[in-house]
Amino acid sequence: MGGLSLWHWLIVLLVVVLIFGTKRLKNVGQDLGEAVKGFKKGVQDEDKPAAQLSDETRRDEAARKDANASSHNDEQR
Repeated sequence: MGGLSLWHWLIVLLVVVLIFGTKRLKNVGQDLGEAVKGFKKGVQDEDKPAAQLSDETRRDEAARKDANASSHNDEQR
């Protein structure tokens, strides 16, 4: 009674491949990999001091802060 054996997992894998096809699974894998890379990059950028961030990142952060400040000022009025 316990967990699933290797044969059970192979059968599940075969059924998934038959249902979705290899092309769709490949696309899902690529999308997942890109999402993980983007997440790691975002975490690394957050840990760096402002002097080490690229100019583009600093501009994006400044624009975001300006947008937040202006929306906050509009709410107070």
